[in-house]
Amino acid sequence: MTSQASAHPGTSILAVLPAEHRKRLMGLAHEVNFPQATRLFEEGATADRFWIIQTGIVALDVQIPGRGRTVVETIGAGSLLGWSWLCPPRQWHLGAETRNPVSAWEFDATEVRELCAANPTFGLVLVTLVAETIGHRLRATRTRLLDLYGPQGSGPRP
Repeated sequence: MTSQASAHPGTSILAVLPAEHRKRLMGLAHEVNFPQATRLFEEGATADRFWIIQTGIVALDVQIPGRGRTVVETIGAGSLLGWSWLCPPRQWHLGAETRNPVSAWEFDATEVRELCAANPTFGLVLVTLVAETIGHRLRATRTRLLDLYGPQGSGPRP
């Protein structure tokens, strides 16, 4: 069975997962709640879990030498929070902090990787969705950093 699942920014990852795969993934979910201004993870720390946000907003940030944390994107309901758990060395590439109270489904990364290995069709669909998230986050980070630090008027010259 082949799936054409594709997540677009603002679309819940759960909405695009085929029902059988969504059921498998949600079998590993634990509901969690975080108050406003909670640091969920720091850039460079071990990435051993991820979340799908139910409600609330999370700011993703990078550490910029001499400037501290700079927010590169904010994400909300339906968004996948965390992808670094999938790719060695399994360390967070960004930091994350709640902007308001957040409820989410939390997943243990080891359990999900084991499920992917045991069910290759599920694994391919999930990894494809995570890869789309990575691509979106990299583009958003690049755009934000260019906005902050790019040369003014750096467009094409006549």
